[in-house]
Amino acid sequence: MSIVELLSAKRVQSFRFIREEEVLNLVRSIVLLSNAGSTVNLSKKLVLLANDIGSRSVIGSKCKYQKEFIRIVMQTLEAAGGFSLADLFPSWPIIKLLSGATFKMQMLHRDMDAILNSIIQERRERKSAEQPEEEEEEALVDVMLRVQAEGSLSFPLADEDMKAMMLDMLGGASETSAGIMEWAMSELMRNPRVMRKLQEEVRETVGEKGKVTEKDINGMNYLKLVIKETLRLHPPVPLLLPRECRETCEVLGYQIPEKTRVFVNVWALGRDPRYWDSPTEFEPERFERRNSMVDFKGTNFEFLPFGAGRRICPGMSFGLKSIELSLASLLYNFDWELPSGNEGMPQELDMSETFSITCRRKSDLCLRAILVFLSP
Repeated sequence: MSIVELLSAKRVQSFRFIREEEVLNLVRSIVLLSNAGSTVNLSKKLVLLANDIGSRSVIGSKCKYQKEFIRIVMQTLEAAGGFSLADLFPSWPIIKLLSGATFKMQMLHRDMDAILNSIIQERRERKSAEQPEEEEEEALVDVMLRVQAEGSLSFPLADEDMKAMMLDMLGGASETSAGIMEWAMSELMRNPRVMRKLQEEVRETVGEKGKVTEKDINGMNYLKLVIKETLRLHPPVPLLLPRECRETCEVLGYQIPEKTRVFVNVWALGRDPRYWDSPTEFEPERFERRNSMVDFKGTNFEFLPFGAGRRICPGMSFGLKSIELSLASLLYNFDWELPSGNEGMPQELDMSETFSITCRRKSDLCLRAILVFLSP
Protein backbone atom coordinates (compact mmCIF):
# COMPACT_ATOMS: atom_id res chain seq x y z
CA MET A 1 0.00 0.00 0.00
CA SER A 2 2.77 2.45 0.89
CA ILE A 3 4.47 1.77 -2.45
CA VAL A 4 1.32 2.41 -4.49
CA GLU A 5 -0.10 5.31 -2.47
CA LEU A 6 3.10 7.13 -1.52
CA LEU A 7 6.13 5.84 -3.40
CA SER A 8 4.92 5.27 -6.96
CA ALA A 9 6.39 7.60 -9.60
CA LYS A 10 3.05 9.39 -10.01
CA ARG A 11 2.58 9.95 -6.28
CA VAL A 12 6.18 11.04 -5.74
CA GLN A 13 5.70 13.64 -8.46
CA SER A 14 2.42 14.81 -6.90
CA PHE A 15 4.33 15.78 -3.74
CA ARG A 16 6.52 18.19 -5.70
CA PHE A 17 4.79 21.25 -4.22
CA ILE A 18 5.48 19.97 -0.68
CA ARG A 19 9.18 19.55 -1.39
CA GLU A 20 9.49 22.96 -3.02
CA GLU A 21 7.60 24.71 -0.19
CA GLU A 22 9.64 23.06 2.57
CA VAL A 23 12.98 23.66 0.85
CA LEU A 24 12.01 27.31 0.37
CA ASN A 25 11.21 27.50 4.10
CA LEU A 26 14.66 26.04 4.81
CA VAL A 27 16.35 28.65 2.61
CA ARG A 28 14.44 31.48 4.30
CA SER A 29 15.43 30.26 7.76
CA ILE A 30 19.09 30.16 6.71
CA VAL A 31 18.81 33.68 5.22
CA LEU A 32 17.85 34.97 8.69
CA LEU A 33 20.87 33.28 10.25
CA SER A 34 23.13 34.54 7.48
CA ASN A 35 21.96 38.13 7.90
CA ALA A 36 22.59 37.87 11.64
CA GLY A 37 26.07 36.45 11.10
CA SER A 38 25.12 33.29 12.98
CA THR A 39 26.40 29.78 12.39
CA VAL A 40 24.00 27.36 10.66
CA ASN A 41 23.64 23.91 12.21
CA LEU A 42 22.95 22.10 8.94
CA SER A 43 22.63 18.71 10.61
CA LYS A 44 19.59 19.81 12.63
CA LYS A 45 18.15 21.85 9.77
CA LEU A 46 18.28 18.90 7.38
CA VAL A 47 16.69 16.48 9.86
CA LEU A 48 13.80 18.91 10.36
CA LEU A 49 13.46 19.41 6.60
CA ALA A 50 13.32 15.67 5.90
CA ASN A 51 10.81 15.16 8.71
CA ASP A 52 8.58 18.01 7.49
CA ILE A 53 8.51 16.65 3.93
CA GLY A 54 7.82 13.13 5.16
CA SER A 55 5.14 14.26 7.62
CA ARG A 56 3.21 16.30 5.07
CA SER A 57 3.32 13.40 2.61
CA VAL A 58 2.39 10.67 5.10
CA ILE A 59 -0.03 12.39 7.52
CA GLY A 60 -1.08 15.44 5.49
CA SER A 61 0.46 18.07 7.78
CA LYS A 62 3.57 18.84 9.76
CA CYS A 63 3.95 16.64 12.82
CA LYS A 64 3.19 18.67 15.93
CA TYR A 65 5.05 16.02 17.93
CA GLN A 66 8.13 16.50 15.76
CA LYS A 67 10.70 17.15 18.49
CA GLU A 68 9.64 14.13 20.53
CA PHE A 69 9.30 11.94 17.43
CA ILE A 70 12.84 12.71 16.24
CA ARG A 71 14.22 12.11 19.74
CA ILE A 72 12.63 8.66 19.90
CA VAL A 73 13.83 7.72 16.40
CA MET A 74 17.40 8.76 17.21
CA GLN A 75 17.42 6.90 20.53
CA THR A 76 15.89 3.79 18.95
CA LEU A 77 18.55 3.70 16.22
CA GLU A 78 21.26 4.19 18.82
CA ALA A 79 19.91 1.39 21.01
CA ALA A 80 19.33 -1.02 18.12
CA GLY A 81 22.64 -0.36 16.39
CA GLY A 82 24.95 -0.12 19.38
CA PHE A 83 26.98 -2.87 21.00
CA SER A 84 25.03 -5.30 23.15
CA LEU A 85 26.52 -8.21 25.07
CA ALA A 86 23.26 -10.08 24.48
CA ASP A 87 24.07 -10.24 20.74
CA LEU A 88 27.15 -12.35 21.53
CA PHE A 89 25.16 -14.80 23.65
CA PRO A 90 21.69 -14.99 22.03
CA SER A 91 20.91 -18.31 23.73
CA TRP A 92 21.25 -16.72 27.20
CA PRO A 93 18.11 -14.58 27.70
CA ILE A 94 19.27 -13.60 31.19
CA ILE A 95 22.00 -11.42 29.64
CA LYS A 96 19.44 -9.50 27.61
CA LEU A 97 17.38 -8.99 30.74
CA LEU A 98 20.32 -7.79 32.83
CA SER A 99 21.62 -5.42 30.15
CA GLY A 100 18.44 -3.33 30.27
CA ALA A 101 18.29 -3.16 26.46
CA THR A 102 14.87 -4.81 26.28
CA PHE A 103 13.39 -2.45 28.88
CA LYS A 104 14.78 0.61 27.08
CA MET A 105 13.34 -0.51 23.73
CA GLN A 106 9.97 -1.19 25.37
CA MET A 107 9.89 2.34 26.81
CA LEU A 108 10.79 3.87 23.44
CA HIS A 109 8.13 1.74 21.74
CA ARG A 110 5.53 2.88 24.27
CA ASP A 111 6.35 6.55 23.68
CA MET A 112 6.31 6.18 19.89
CA ASP A 113 3.07 4.20 20.02
CA ALA A 114 1.39 7.05 21.91
CA ILE A 115 2.46 9.58 19.26
CA LEU A 116 1.26 7.42 16.35
CA ASN A 117 -2.05 6.71 18.10
CA SER A 118 -2.61 10.45 18.54
CA ILE A 119 -1.84 11.15 14.88
CA ILE A 120 -4.25 8.48 13.65
CA GLN A 121 -7.03 9.57 15.99
CA GLU A 122 -6.65 13.25 15.13
CA ARG A 123 -6.66 12.50 11.41
CA ARG A 124 -9.69 10.21 11.79
CA GLU A 125 -11.65 12.93 13.59
CA ARG A 126 -10.63 15.57 11.07
CA LYS A 127 -11.70 13.47 8.09
CA SER A 128 -15.06 12.63 9.67
CA ALA A 129 -15.73 16.35 10.27
CA GLU A 130 -14.93 17.41 6.69
CA GLN A 131 -17.63 18.31 4.22
CA PRO A 132 -17.38 16.63 0.79
CA GLU A 133 -16.44 19.91 -0.91
CA GLU A 134 -13.66 20.43 1.65
CA GLU A 135 -11.83 17.20 0.85
CA GLU A 136 -8.13 17.63 0.16
CA GLU A 137 -5.36 15.57 -1.38
CA GLU A 138 -5.15 12.24 0.45
CA ALA A 139 -2.01 11.54 2.45
CA LEU A 140 -0.96 7.96 3.20
CA VAL A 141 -2.76 7.87 6.55
CA ASP A 142 -5.97 9.09 4.86
CA VAL A 143 -5.75 6.25 2.34
CA MET A 144 -5.26 3.71 5.12
CA LEU A 145 -8.22 5.07 7.07
CA ARG A 146 -10.40 4.91 3.97
CA VAL A 147 -9.33 1.33 3.18
CA GLN A 148 -9.89 0.35 6.80
CA ALA A 149 -13.42 1.77 6.75
CA GLU A 150 -14.27 0.17 3.39
CA GLY A 151 -12.82 -3.23 4.32
CA SER A 152 -11.65 -3.63 0.73
CA LEU A 153 -8.54 -5.67 1.55
CA SER A 154 -8.44 -9.45 1.85
CA PHE A 155 -7.39 -8.98 5.48
CA PRO A 156 -8.52 -6.48 8.14
CA LEU A 157 -6.28 -3.39 8.30
CA ALA A 158 -5.75 -2.72 12.00
CA ASP A 159 -4.40 0.43 13.61
CA GLU A 160 -1.24 -1.54 14.46
CA ASP A 161 -0.62 -2.11 10.74
CA MET A 162 -1.09 1.58 10.01
CA LYS A 163 1.30 2.59 12.78
CA ALA A 164 3.97 0.23 11.45
CA MET A 165 3.75 1.71 7.94
CA MET A 166 3.76 5.28 9.26
CA LEU A 167 6.83 4.61 11.40
CA ASP A 168 8.69 3.03 8.48
CA MET A 169 8.00 6.01 6.25
CA LEU A 170 8.48 8.83 8.77
CA GLY A 171 11.47 7.36 10.59
CA GLY A 172 13.24 6.34 7.41
CA ALA A 173 12.65 9.69 5.71
CA SER A 174 14.00 11.72 8.63
CA GLU A 175 17.18 9.75 9.20
CA THR A 176 18.44 8.48 5.84
CA SER A 177 17.63 11.47 3.61
CA ALA A 178 19.04 13.92 6.14
CA GLY A 179 22.18 11.81 6.50
CA ILE A 180 22.85 11.75 2.76
CA MET A 181 22.45 15.54 2.47
CA GLU A 182 24.65 16.08 5.52
CA TRP A 183 27.46 13.95 4.09
CA ALA A 184 27.17 15.56 0.66
CA MET A 185 27.64 19.02 2.15
CA SER A 186 30.51 17.74 4.29
CA GLU A 187 32.33 16.31 1.28
CA LEU A 188 31.73 19.48 -0.72
CA MET A 189 33.25 21.55 2.07
CA ARG A 190 36.29 19.26 2.07
CA ASN A 191 36.60 19.46 -1.71
CA PRO A 192 36.35 23.11 -2.85
CA ARG A 193 36.98 22.21 -6.49
CA VAL A 194 33.90 19.99 -6.57
CA MET A 195 31.89 22.63 -4.69
CA ARG A 196 32.77 25.34 -7.22
CA LYS A 197 32.03 23.10 -10.19
CA LEU A 198 28.63 22.11 -8.81
CA GLN A 199 27.70 25.68 -7.88
CA GLU A 200 28.58 26.81 -11.39
CA GLU A 201 26.29 24.16 -12.86
CA VAL A 202 23.41 24.98 -10.51
CA ARG A 203 23.63 28.75 -10.92
CA GLU A 204 24.05 28.56 -14.68
CA THR A 205 20.98 26.31 -14.94
CA VAL A 206 18.73 28.36 -12.64
CA GLY A 207 19.90 31.84 -13.65
CA GLU A 208 18.76 34.79 -11.55
CA LYS A 209 15.17 33.80 -10.81
CA GLY A 210 15.94 33.43 -7.09
CA LYS A 211 14.96 29.82 -6.35
CA VAL A 212 15.47 26.30 -7.64
CA THR A 213 12.50 24.22 -8.84
CA GLU A 214 12.38 20.51 -9.58
CA LYS A 215 12.11 21.32 -13.27
CA ASP A 216 15.61 22.80 -13.07
CA ILE A 217 17.08 19.60 -11.63
CA ASN A 218 16.76 17.69 -14.91
CA GLY A 219 19.62 19.72 -16.39
CA MET A 220 22.01 19.21 -13.47
CA ASN A 221 24.07 16.17 -14.42
CA TYR A 222 26.99 16.95 -12.12
CA LEU A 223 24.62 17.18 -9.14
CA LYS A 224 23.58 13.59 -9.78
CA LEU A 225 27.24 12.52 -9.95
CA VAL A 226 27.94 14.22 -6.61
CA ILE A 227 25.02 12.38 -5.00
CA LYS A 228 26.24 9.07 -6.44
CA GLU A 229 29.72 9.65 -5.06
CA THR A 230 28.26 10.58 -1.67
CA LEU A 231 26.27 7.35 -1.63
CA ARG A 232 29.39 5.36 -2.52
CA LEU A 233 31.39 6.71 0.41
CA HIS A 234 28.53 7.21 2.85
CA PRO A 235 25.68 4.72 2.28
CA PRO A 236 22.81 5.63 4.62
CA VAL A 237 22.57 2.10 6.06
CA PRO A 238 26.13 0.71 5.85
CA LEU A 239 25.18 -2.92 6.57
CA LEU A 240 21.72 -2.78 4.93
CA LEU A 241 18.97 -4.63 6.78
CA PRO A 242 19.81 -8.16 7.97
CA ARG A 243 18.99 -11.12 5.75
CA GLU A 244 18.56 -14.77 6.70
CA CYS A 245 20.08 -17.70 4.84
CA ARG A 246 17.16 -19.85 3.63
CA GLU A 247 19.25 -23.01 3.21
CA THR A 248 22.75 -24.26 3.95
CA CYS A 249 25.21 -23.12 1.30
CA GLU A 250 28.92 -22.61 0.65
CA VAL A 251 30.48 -19.20 -0.01
CA LEU A 252 34.22 -18.90 -0.78
CA GLY A 253 34.86 -22.23 0.92
CA TYR A 254 32.86 -21.39 4.05
CA GLN A 255 29.81 -23.40 5.08
CA ILE A 256 26.90 -21.07 5.87
CA PRO A 257 24.22 -22.90 7.91
CA GLU A 258 20.53 -22.45 7.30
CA LYS A 259 18.94 -19.50 9.17
CA THR A 260 22.28 -17.72 9.58
CA ARG A 261 21.82 -13.95 9.87
CA VAL A 262 23.66 -12.26 7.00
CA PHE A 263 24.76 -8.62 6.69
CA VAL A 264 25.91 -7.03 3.43
CA ASN A 265 28.66 -4.49 4.10
CA VAL A 266 27.89 -1.93 1.38
CA TRP A 267 30.15 0.61 3.14
CA ALA A 268 33.15 -1.68 2.46
CA LEU A 269 32.00 -2.49 -1.09
CA GLY A 270 31.97 1.21 -1.96
CA ARG A 271 35.59 1.56 -0.80
CA ASP A 272 37.01 -1.66 -2.25
CA PRO A 273 40.12 -0.89 -4.38
CA ARG A 274 39.33 -3.87 -6.61
CA TYR A 275 36.36 -1.97 -8.02
CA TRP A 276 37.20 1.69 -7.45
CA ASP A 277 40.29 3.74 -8.29
CA SER A 278 41.45 5.92 -5.37
CA PRO A 279 38.49 4.59 -3.36
CA THR A 280 38.78 7.00 -0.44
CA GLU A 281 38.89 10.11 -2.64
CA PHE A 282 35.71 12.11 -3.27
CA GLU A 283 35.71 12.23 -7.07
CA PRO A 284 32.26 12.46 -8.74
CA GLU A 285 33.86 12.38 -12.21
CA ARG A 286 34.62 8.67 -11.74
CA PHE A 287 30.99 8.00 -12.73
CA GLU A 288 31.60 9.70 -16.08
CA ARG A 289 34.59 7.49 -16.85
CA ARG A 290 35.16 3.83 -16.00
CA ASN A 291 32.11 3.61 -13.76
CA SER A 292 29.75 5.47 -16.09
CA MET A 293 27.34 2.53 -16.30
CA VAL A 294 27.31 1.91 -12.55
CA ASP A 295 24.02 2.83 -10.90
CA PHE A 296 22.50 2.37 -7.45
CA LYS A 297 19.38 0.50 -8.53
CA GLY A 298 20.67 -2.93 -7.52
CA THR A 299 22.25 -4.25 -10.72
CA ASN A 300 25.87 -3.39 -9.81
CA PHE A 301 26.87 -5.32 -6.71
CA GLU A 302 29.88 -3.11 -5.97
CA PHE A 303 27.48 -0.20 -5.43
CA LEU A 304 24.40 -1.04 -3.35
CA PRO A 305 23.55 1.95 -1.12
CA PHE A 306 19.84 1.08 -1.30
CA GLY A 307 20.11 -2.69 -1.48
CA ALA A 308 18.99 -4.86 -4.39
CA GLY A 309 16.24 -7.15 -5.62
CA ARG A 310 12.81 -7.35 -4.03
CA ARG A 311 14.16 -5.86 -0.80
CA ILE A 312 15.61 -2.73 -2.39
CA CYS A 313 14.64 0.45 -0.54
CA PRO A 314 11.12 1.34 -1.78
CA GLY A 315 11.56 4.99 -0.79
CA MET A 316 14.62 5.54 -2.99
CA SER A 317 12.92 7.80 -5.55
CA PHE A 318 10.99 9.68 -2.87
CA GLY A 319 14.17 10.45 -0.95
CA LEU A 320 16.32 11.34 -3.96
CA LYS A 321 13.84 13.96 -5.15
CA SER A 322 14.14 15.78 -1.82
CA ILE A 323 17.92 15.39 -1.71
CA GLU A 324 18.47 16.80 -5.20
CA LEU A 325 16.25 19.83 -4.67
CA SER A 326 17.66 20.57 -1.22
CA LEU A 327 21.32 20.38 -2.23
CA ALA A 328 20.75 22.44 -5.38
CA SER A 329 18.98 25.14 -3.35
CA LEU A 330 21.67 25.28 -0.66
CA LEU A 331 24.37 25.70 -3.30
CA TYR A 332 22.39 28.14 -5.43
CA ASN A 333 21.34 30.59 -2.72
CA PHE A 334 24.48 30.51 -0.57
CA ASP A 335 28.23 30.26 -0.51
CA TRP A 336 29.51 28.26 2.45
CA GLU A 337 32.54 28.40 4.70
CA LEU A 338 33.75 26.90 7.97
CA PRO A 339 32.82 28.84 11.11
CA SER A 340 36.48 29.76 11.58
CA GLY A 341 36.44 31.49 8.18
CA ASN A 342 39.65 29.66 7.30
CA GLU A 343 38.83 28.76 3.71
CA GLY A 344 42.37 27.57 3.05
CA MET A 345 42.04 24.60 5.44
CA PRO A 346 38.98 22.57 4.36
CA GLN A 347 40.67 19.40 5.64
CA GLU A 348 40.08 20.70 9.17
CA LEU A 349 36.47 19.55 8.94
CA ASP A 350 35.94 16.54 11.18
CA MET A 351 34.56 13.59 9.16
CA SER A 352 34.26 11.09 12.02
CA GLU A 353 31.30 8.72 11.78
CA THR A 354 28.96 7.30 14.38
CA PHE A 355 28.43 3.56 14.73
CA SER A 356 24.75 2.65 14.45
CA ILE A 357 22.21 1.22 12.01
CA THR A 358 22.64 4.40 10.01
CA CYS A 359 25.94 6.14 9.38
CA ARG A 360 25.80 9.77 10.48
CA ARG A 361 28.41 12.37 11.37
CA LYS A 362 29.77 12.10 14.90
CA SER A 363 29.52 15.88 15.31
CA ASP A 364 26.94 18.25 13.82
CA LEU A 365 27.84 20.02 10.58
CA CYS A 366 27.95 23.72 11.47
CA LEU A 367 28.80 26.23 8.72
CA ARG A 368 28.53 29.92 7.88
CA ALA A 369 26.17 30.77 5.01
CA ILE A 370 26.88 33.75 2.75
CA LEU A 371 23.77 34.89 0.86
CA VAL A 372 24.16 35.07 -2.93
CA PHE A 373 20.61 34.89 -4.31
CA LEU A 374 17.58 35.98 -2.26
CA SER A 375 14.58 33.68 -2.72
CA PRO A 376 11.24 35.37 -3.50
